[in-house]
Amino acid sequence: MDNEVRSAPTTPRGRSKVYGKERSGSSPVKPFATPSYDAGQPKAPRKPRRIGRKILIGLAIFLVLLLIAGVAGYFWISSKMNSVDAFTDYDGRPAETPGADWLLVGSDSRAGLSAAERKKLATGKAVGKRTDTMMLLHVPAGDGRPTLVSLPRDSYLPINGHGSDKLNAAYAFGGPKLLTRTVEEATGIRVDHYMEIGFGGFVGIVDAIGGVEICVKENIKDEKAGIDLKKGCQVMDGGTALGYVRTRKTGAIPDFDRTERQRQFFSAVVKKAASPGTLINPFSSVPLALSAAESVAVSPGTGVFDLLSLGLAMKGNPVTTAVPIGSLPTINGQAVVKWDNTKANKLFEALENDKPVPKEVITK
Repeated sequence: MDNEVRSAPTTPRGRSKVYGKERSGSSPVKPFATPSYDAGQPKAPRKPRRIGRKILIGLAIFLVLLLIAGVAGYFWISSKMNSVDAFTDYDGRPAETPGADWLLVGSDSRAGLSAAERKKLATGKAVGKRTDTMMLLHVPAGDGRPTLVSLPRDSYLPINGHGSDKLNAAYAFGGPKLLTRTVEEATGIRVDHYMEIGFGGFVGIVDAIGGVEICVKENIKDEKAGIDLKKGCQVMDGGTALGYVRTRKTGAIPDFDRTERQRQFFSAVVKKAASPGTLINPFSSVPLALSAAESVAVSPGTGVFDLLSLGLAMKGNPVTTAVPIGSLPTINGQAVVKWDNTKANKLFEALENDKPVPKEVITK
């Protein structure tokens, strides 16, 4: 019918137009989400990680583990150290003095060496042990230089209960106790620490630090000591170093020349053992500590820290000398050494009072 008004077409329910066009689906139109960054632009940086905090935590854990390992190592090494009773109380024993005084003794003990090792090191087959080296080391209480004094083994001295005899006879008569007492009565210095080492331990310690550099003054060939050395500075292993300090092939008075080499060697070994390169490196410090603990005998109360302090003190360019000699007589068929008492007293009085040794009494 013409008069009827046509109704406008209706949009189906639930549908709408988008930009003039019908869209599919029946859900309501949602507004566009606003992007958090402009297209094509780099993302905003994340919050910085707390790297510093993590590093500190890692460092703290490392230090704790290092502390635990150090404490465990200390007790482990201490448990392996050999103790020797070297002191005795007696009437007139010197009083304690400033600083620390060590009696260092090298014996000719072959203990721990196999027959093949004794042959290789040319140590012979002697049984038992005798004192081959004796040195008195004074470490001052302040910042002064340590003093290392050789005590000739043939020194003719009073030995309690045995009259007068060579110093090394004191060890044969009464072991470390009588030797220490004889040294104290002769020098007037109270010994605080005693340390003794045999041939086997000597070699082990030198090898543990990778050898030691020694400057040889002249060519030395000694079949009995097992060495054939050329003049000049060279790195010696344990066996070669042992032969070097034992040989009697040099010097007008061989035993005096030996004492100088012994001081030279001891200073070189202790300095290297206490160097940062040795202590920080576990491949050298651990074998060294183990070798020292098993081969060195020390007096009760002397521990790992005492040995370490000894090493650190020796790095301070120690004064090295020997007891001033007065004469070389023959007594009861034996060639002996008599001290120059006037000069010797000045030397030991300086050490007793923790003072520098007068230059006029220092001798090689």
